[in-house]
Amino acid sequence: MIPSAQVAKFQSALPFWLSLLLIPLIWIVAGLGSWWVLLIPLTTWYLFALLDAVTGLNLDNADLDTTEDDLLWYRAITMIWPALQFLTLYGLIYYVTHTDHLSTGATIGLFFGVGIVTGTIGINYSHELMHQKNNRERWLGDILLSMVLYSHFRTEHLHGHHVYVGTPRDPVTARYNEGFHRYFPRVLWQVPLSAFRLEKARLARKDLPWTDLSNPFFRYWALQAAMLLLALIIGGWTGLFLFLWQAYIAIWQLELVNYVEHYGLTRKHLGEGKYEHVKPHHSWNAAHRATNWLLINLQRHSDHHYKPDRRFPLLQNYTEEDAPQLPYGYPLMGVAAMIPPLWKKVMNPRVRKWRAMYYPEITDWHPYNKAKTPMPR
Repeated sequence: MIPSAQVAKFQSALPFWLSLLLIPLIWIVAGLGSWWVLLIPLTTWYLFALLDAVTGLNLDNADLDTTEDDLLWYRAITMIWPALQFLTLYGLIYYVTHTDHLSTGATIGLFFGVGIVTGTIGINYSHELMHQKNNRERWLGDILLSMVLYSHFRTEHLHGHHVYVGTPRDPVTARYNEGFHRYFPRVLWQVPLSAFRLEKARLARKDLPWTDLSNPFFRYWALQAAMLLLALIIGGWTGLFLFLWQAYIAIWQLELVNYVEHYGLTRKHLGEGKYEHVKPHHSWNAAHRATNWLLINLQRHSDHHYKPDRRFPLLQNYTEEDAPQLPYGYPLMGVAAMIPPLWKKVMNPRVRKWRAMYYPEITDWHPYNKAKTPMPR
């Protein structure tokens, strides 16, 4: 018999396991075909937004003295996901290239949904894994990122974003009044360039060239090449196209979230290229319960920047007095971001209010609004 204490721990973690239901759902809609393939984006974007309205806000905080053993059932979610995603992604590539009941449109729609999952869940779980200290979890994070051809995200996020967030040096801090459709193509080239420069600078400090095999980009490229080759072997050119399509959608989903997380929030420039330390008010937060189940508390973003290696169940909630709050959870805010006039109508007044609250002494915000290219290092 399972000890009652373990049962209680599993029950407390159970809501976060909802994301795993997306795996059987993908296979069900693949079998049904037709318009059923739209169930995946409808579930992740709108069902969880509806659940947010039903379940409300979660303002409670976990005990920070909770041990690693007590977090077993939470950690298990991110540990088993890479295998499930791998089998689903390549299994579906095989399935759709060996069946004739799916139209071209349904197949593209199905892998649009796959990209929603590999981006919304897969990249988010890789984000949790890459922040941990043990190599096993970091490797799992690398494997997840290679399945969406975004391995450099690990370098840029850990050594770029967390250091330079809220400054012109950070590519993924969306500038005030910068629409998503201008932001997205900008970050697509700035993020990998910035990541490469970071690793090149790190090696230079050790008097090593960028071609040294300790450069993680060689690992990134090898893993990504293996994923591409496997897609080609399993599904031919069609399989390769579908793999690239879902990767693009996953990256779009990631950068949509990045756009929302720090839009218009900037750290004060202290002169001589120096900025104030990162504070809770430099991230947008949301306490919407259901979306935090889906995104493993990613919306508690201020605390993540305060303690980057803090595991997701322990991330603390910040109130309106401590950090800016989004009016809705990430799914609805992401939809709004795709409609720039709507986004600016909702968010620009909040940014102006934030500026007046935290930086009343700054009268000229134009230098903070420029989307500069990351500077060479």
